[in-house]
Amino acid sequence: MKTLSLATTALAAGTIAFNMALAPTGFAAEEKAKAPAAAEKPATKPADKQANQPAQQQAAQNVEDEMAEKRKKIAEEATAAIRETQDALKSLDAEKKPEALAALERATGKLELILAREPKLGLAPTGVSTMTYDVIGDIEAVNAARKKAESLLKDGRLQQARHLIRNLASENVISVTNIPLATYPQAIKAAVKLIDDNKVEDAKHALQSALNTLIVTDTIVPLHVVSAQAELKTAEQLTEKKDRTAEENTKLKALLKQARTNLEFAQALGYGTGKDFKELYDQVSEIEKKTEGGKSGVGYFAKAKASLSNLVKSSQSASSKDSPSQAGNK
Repeated sequence: MKTLSLATTALAAGTIAFNMALAPTGFAAEEKAKAPAAAEKPATKPADKQANQPAQQQAAQNVEDEMAEKRKKIAEEATAAIRETQDALKSLDAEKKPEALAALERATGKLELILAREPKLGLAPTGVSTMTYDVIGDIEAVNAARKKAESLLKDGRLQQARHLIRNLASENVISVTNIPLATYPQAIKAAVKLIDDNKVEDAKHALQSALNTLIVTDTIVPLHVVSAQAELKTAEQLTEKKDRTAEENTKLKALLKQARTNLEFAQALGYGTGKDFKELYDQVSEIEKKTEGGKSGVGYFAKAKASLSNLVKSSQSASSKDSPSQAGNK
């Protein structure tokens, strides 16, 4: 059997890179959805509609820029609240109660600013990191390892199977560390009360517990699925082009073939069910049939794009969707 190995790459980003990271916190996606609505205009004649397009696009961009600035400020304030909490702990270790109380007062102020900007926000992001996992091997090696693992599981040899399949991943994992706004501010206030009551050790324990319960949400991006999306996007542009050249027809066929290969690799790695992939293969075959002989058209990729989007969503782990892990246990 061909051997497999796992290549990993880690990237840590500061608060400046939060445009992508804020989506899992529950408000960025909603704000994005509102942006086009701000640019909606009453129905007009085609000529008027075309003339209004630059203004509509600028209005939508203005809304998006405003939301991005809002997300950036929230990220900065959340990070500052964590830093002030850590400073308070250091001050308590140094027996400097006034400095600790001042730091916690600043932390509370930052948290209040976050809630003022976004009252319904449940998680405030403080940091983001990206880890890339990629299999070094081919589909045949992946399928062989998977078949062997399934056989081991059937025999009840769970640990042997676990070691065999631990490298079977090809994905980006975007991890966002968040302050739980439902509990963290209360923990800070409780620590202040303990300090006032001269229960410094209890206050230190409360602050450390608060820092240990930061929530990490993971977003999984399956690389082969994303590659297939990119290839189909380029293929769609060629499909809509009338009077394609022979070279463009060759490129279109190659893109569809490569998209199918990436889907096969994603299936071997388990990023979806057999039913999911059968539908996608059928959709790619339908596109190939509709575009053979240089034929063109629009709307051929709608089903495939929807299926791929669903595949990305289904690739999220149960923990990243339903029960985010704690930073202290990450």
